[in-house]
Amino acid sequence: MRSSRFLTVLTGAGISAESGVPTFRGKDGLWRKFNPQELATMDAFMRNPRLVWEWYEYRRKLIQDVQPNPAHYAIKDLEDGFEEFLLVTQNIDGLHQRAGSRKIAELHGNIWRNRCLRCGRISDHKEVYLREIPPKCACGGTLRPDVVWFGEALPQEILSQALQAAQSCNLLLSVGASALVQPAASLPLLALRNGAFVVEINPEPTPISERVNESIRGKAGDVLPRLVKRQ
Repeated sequence: MRSSRFLTVLTGAGISAESGVPTFRGKDGLWRKFNPQELATMDAFMRNPRLVWEWYEYRRKLIQDVQPNPAHYAIKDLEDGFEEFLLVTQNIDGLHQRAGSRKIAELHGNIWRNRCLRCGRISDHKEVYLREIPPKCACGGTLRPDVVWFGEALPQEILSQALQAAQSCNLLLSVGASALVQPAASLPLLALRNGAFVVEINPEPTPISERVNESIRGKAGDVLPRLVKRQ
């Protein structure tokens, strides 16, 4: 870490789980009846936008009071300590921003943003409950959550930024990522092929554990603050 100039950090659901971000299924029997692939699609939204928006209101309610954990703040401290830095996250909960991180590539979007189907305008939406369902843009178009649904491509500019960071960095930390969801799962291996030192931090082994330079078993909230202190 001391000899590296460019750090890339990849985060997955594990870091959010340490903050207590619950799964959307939770204890609410209503949503247990639905498969996410039946709700998180454009087809589902066009068929029943009210149902999809009520699901996202429910999910926003689940995470509105969740706070960043020590791992989120440690990543922010790492950002401050490197000449070049990029945080690539698969999470949509906005906890990294709340911890102060600024250089972020959100591969799957953000649940606290909306996007207009007509004009494409993206807007922040911090309210849990909507005043109208489905909400409308100032242009009159219908708003949808600014997240990547099943069957949709990742935002090309964001993906290109993540790929470039993986190719160019000296050090990559994979934190709380299952290494099962593509294309994020390929980023540590891309960094390896381009000469970076790759460290995995995860409580459980993953498909890349035997291939990276170091695989540290433990919670991100325990491991990352210790690494920052030793840096």
